[in-house]
Amino acid sequence: MYDALVVGGGPAGLLAAVYLARFRRSVALLDAGQSRVARIPQSHNYPGFGDGVSGVAVRDMLREQVGRYPVDRIDGFAEHVERREEGGFRLHLRGRALDVDGRLLLLATGVTDIPPPMPHLREALEAGLLRYCPVCDAYEVIGQAVGVYSDGEAGIGEALYLRHFSADITLFMASGGQALSPPQRRRLADAGIRWNDAPIETIRREGGRVAVVHAGGTARCDTLYCALGVAVHSRMAESLGAALDATGYVEVDAHHATAVPGLYAAGDVCTGLNQIAVALGGAAIAASAMHRALPPDWPR
Repeated sequence: MYDALVVGGGPAGLLAAVYLARFRRSVALLDAGQSRVARIPQSHNYPGFGDGVSGVAVRDMLREQVGRYPVDRIDGFAEHVERREEGGFRLHLRGRALDVDGRLLLLATGVTDIPPPMPHLREALEAGLLRYCPVCDAYEVIGQAVGVYSDGEAGIGEALYLRHFSADITLFMASGGQALSPPQRRRLADAGIRWNDAPIETIRREGGRVAVVHAGGTARCDTLYCALGVAVHSRMAESLGAALDATGYVEVDAHHATAVPGLYAAGDVCTGLNQIAVALGGAAIAASAMHRALPPDWPR
């Protein structure tokens, strides 16, 4: 029986494990090796790295830090979780005859970006041709020809957000311009944002640019932002009775506690801004609250 179980090997889960171990709590960290951070080619707003740092480097630095403490890091995928009759939680691992019990549970299971129908996604991401997060990197596309690919209203908001950084913005609606209402068209037109009227046929890389093909022709941009949203990994939280917001994020209080006693959440799986720095702050808050919620274990 561990004091705390942490599910998720991204920045939030790793830092929470460090904090809890430094609080002299026994910790098991379950890492499926699927953290979104590993897909970030270069971050320029991560604190202390003015020249930028890759997501893999951030993850590996935090893993090395976890390794300095007595944290049981388990490689595997949490199939499901249940409340124990005696109190606490039990994690069942996929494909393994191994259950892990803990008094408290922190979910740092994150989200996954929904990709566009584009070949060679990883290469496009690494080259900065495909992007997901204008909060993270719109500064890098200042003055460029920027495309936004979407199938709904989220793309309108993202195109308007990016208009602050470039005068050359095109919104590519997957099903064509008929998905836009007259008021939405007026908003886009007032901001000087173009949009396509025909459905998108293909998206492909052409050298150092992205080509978006539709019946009316081919448009090319320097960078394409995908605004299809994210899949929030909140299934375990929901199965335990935690509240989710309208978009599927786990609702937490100021201490990153859910409405379920003993259940906490931090990182991108929570309501809030999906940023590494925010995830780290939430992990610190959650771990500190968990330490205070556990009974004292005074040295003898």
